[in-house]
Amino acid sequence: MWMSRLAEPSGSKFLAREPMKRTLALVFGGLAAAALFGALVHTVLVVAHVSEPAAATVYGLTLRRLWATAVAALALVGVVIGGLALVRPASRFGSASGRLWATIVLVTGLIATVNGGLLLALADGGPGTGNGVVGAAGALVLGLIAVALGGLTVSRFRSR
Repeated sequence: MWMSRLAEPSGSKFLAREPMKRTLALVFGGLAAAALFGALVHTVLVVAHVSEPAAATVYGLTLRRLWATAVAALALVGVVIGGLALVRPASRFGSASGRLWATIVLVTGLIATVNGGLLLALADGGPGTGNGVVGAAGALVLGLIAVALGGLTVSRFRSR
């Protein structure tokens, strides 16, 4: 009896299948984004000539790994704030706070991009050497994404 209510058509769509389709679309979109991010990080490592793993792996936290992790976290915060600022440009505090968030996203993206590039330039080995090259490549990619999101948000506020 209750199954017949869920399977009843409402117009041309089934009510029970719409949330499942949205969830599947979000899952596949997330997987595609993760695959694209991994491919971009690998491309950055190959271009920087630090894609070969180390002969002797360094375990533990080194200063450069800590630096790369902090910069990657800063870039991730910038991407999240940039995404939120782009999706919800008008806040209840007015458009000035939206411009402020867009500027913060631009600054965090630039800081992450510069530091990620600097870490890759200073690295004398690939993954496993303790230089933080994987985190630096991730920070570089996420920083560029944050800069792009910040630029889109700033241009949206300038057109108003």
